[in-house]
Amino acid sequence: MQLTTYTDYSLRVLLYLGTLSKDKLASIKEISSAYGISNNHLSKIVYELGKLGLIETIRGRNGGIRLAKSPSEINIGSVVRQTEDLEVVECFDAERNMCMISSGCRLKHVLNEAMKAYLQVLDRYTLDDMLVNKDFLRSLLTKG
Repeated sequence: MQLTTYTDYSLRVLLYLGTLSKDKLASIKEISSAYGISNNHLSKIVYELGKLGLIETIRGRNGGIRLAKSPSEINIGSVVRQTEDLEVVECFDAERNMCMISSGCRLKHVLNEAMKAYLQVLDRYTLDDMLVNKDFLRSLLTKG
């Protein structure tokens, strides 16, 4: 399983925001600089994370972004489900499935089982679990 860049960057934004103290706001420019990610691309991701209720955006001169929930309330499996297209093969989508062998193919069942196992592992973790080394992560993100 390979995550899309969109999901990867979404998780990175959450990690970045999770390293901040609760009262500190970050800017898209700051996060984009820390990771070397395009401002435009990151703006779209931040917008979507806001729509999902994972981050909140504060407008204005002293505005910025921060987590909308505590890191312990942000489940990694849930984030992946909300940001990733998990239909790894055509036959996972009954409406657009054009595969000729779908009705007799066992591969889709194996792939579905693997996807469920993958998500079950991610469901066991929260953003808080990813931040056990918060100070070290923060130091890596502010180098340069």
